[in-house]
Amino acid sequence: MKWSKSHIYTVKETPADAEIPSHQLMVRGGYIKKVSQGIFTYGPLILRSIRKFENIVREELNKRGCVEILMPVVHPRELWEESHRWTEMGKNLLKFKNRTYQEFCLGATHEEVVTDYVRRDVKSYRDLPVNLYQIQTKYRDEIRPRFGLLRGREFIMKDAYSFDRDSDGAIKSYKLMYEAYSAIFKRLGVKFVSVKADSGNIGGKMSEEFHILADAGEDALLVSESGDFAANVEVCPAIDAAMVSTSSAEMLPKEKFATPGQKTIADLAKFTKVDASGLVKTLFFTATEEGATEIKPICVLLRGSDELNPIKLKNLLGLSNSPLMLNDEEVRRVCGANPGSCGPVNLKIPIYMDSGAQGLKNFIAGANEDGFHLKNVNIDRDFKVTQVADLRLAHEGDRNPSGEGFLKSFRGIEVGHIFYLGSKYSKAMQANYLSEKGESTPIEMGCYGIGVSRTVQAVIEQCHDKDGIIWPTSIAPFHVHMSVLDPQDEAVATMANGLYEQLNAVGIECLMDDREERPGVKFKDADLLGMPYRLVIGKRGLQSNEIELVVRRTKEVLKLNPGLVIAKIKEHLQSDLH
Repeated sequence: MKWSKSHIYTVKETPADAEIPSHQLMVRGGYIKKVSQGIFTYGPLILRSIRKFENIVREELNKRGCVEILMPVVHPRELWEESHRWTEMGKNLLKFKNRTYQEFCLGATHEEVVTDYVRRDVKSYRDLPVNLYQIQTKYRDEIRPRFGLLRGREFIMKDAYSFDRDSDGAIKSYKLMYEAYSAIFKRLGVKFVSVKADSGNIGGKMSEEFHILADAGEDALLVSESGDFAANVEVCPAIDAAMVSTSSAEMLPKEKFATPGQKTIADLAKFTKVDASGLVKTLFFTATEEGATEIKPICVLLRGSDELNPIKLKNLLGLSNSPLMLNDEEVRRVCGANPGSCGPVNLKIPIYMDSGAQGLKNFIAGANEDGFHLKNVNIDRDFKVTQVADLRLAHEGDRNPSGEGFLKSFRGIEVGHIFYLGSKYSKAMQANYLSEKGESTPIEMGCYGIGVSRTVQAVIEQCHDKDGIIWPTSIAPFHVHMSVLDPQDEAVATMANGLYEQLNAVGIECLMDDREERPGVKFKDADLLGMPYRLVIGKRGLQSNEIELVVRRTKEVLKLNPGLVIAKIKEHLQSDLH
């Protein structure tokens, strides 16, 4: 592609609404242009990267027997009612009516549509297994779209769905897709990690995420020092670095004492001169689904130094979404005091305690009376616990749940997610088959997503410097950026055009900057756009029979005889892709 015949426009200013480097660079490089909040037009360069990544995805899935289809973006309400997700998905599901007042939604995900597609044809065990995928536009009505393509409303996604006779077959399909995903992200040439994850409102029994590591990642990941364990902090078991044993201290008499104005754990720790780990934090939630008119109050107890993991509490209670905290008025109705003075003694509601607090004795907790706390509170003697469970947020320095050593913290951008669904959707939507015994049996399912447009930006978030993008060769829009200096000089133009044709003829994709611009402008744009290699062809260089080859990642400069340029670039590209 020649710049003069392309639609590429770079800008110098960093856009005010771009908060992270990848978003800033994509806008400055003309890769994307905002149409509305969370909705973008893809320019010619980013589209080339997206298509290259799609091809990697297709190649790895096709070689494992997956079959590509294409499903609609618009879905009828009836299908989503069958799975009960018309309301479960909440406001993220954009709903509308057509001219005849039929209700539809824009596809946020395609479990319902694909299950309907398969149940129409699959009748017998002989028709299974099946693994279908598509690359399609999705729409989720994000409350706060941000970070460009990382959290947009409209985006490109690859979603796949496996259908098997039984759980053994479904797990085999799950493992096959894990293998495919590992191969896909390995081919990108970036640092990534797979972690155990929460299934969210998709549902299912097994779930793993794939993350591209980046400082701006929204997800907190915990990885063992030995590399034998990795999990999203949402689901990571929390095990103290030092094994905590139950205290053998004698239980002391419970005693109420005044704590005027002490409303937070930090305040109370300073006031009592007791470390936060020796205090108990009391939290109140409702064990009902979002939108319920009545509350079912529960109490959660943790050490004062710990933070609640809402995903663990959601899973413990069997809810679809994280439970809602009670407001101040609801807390007063439950325990008779304002938040900050609450505790477990004399509560008439279920009490769930984090396992980290189980070994505490003679601890301090709220007295359920404003401005007062209790010291020497003890489990069983002073209150009963409904259930003890791992409810706290794990953190760096906790013990490795799978073996020796401890956990280290990383930030990641989620780019892929695989789920073993079981029969959640097939039972709800009556997607059954006749088994070898002639019995009607629900199909076992799995679903597997990759955020295609999201992945491309995540690569930029990991691969950039102060000057611009540093594309890995795997999905770079072009392999080579040719900066033609003195384009009106006949010798320069002849050399540049000849080399351009030769590069393309041997499959080396080249973007030729043939604009009438100053060298400094061209070099800045080349760094900003970030192709793996830059060729500099100018009058002065040709006088010395030299062409400059610049490696974008290392900024290494090689001065080459024109006849050696193609061979040298081929050598670099082969090294990059293997």
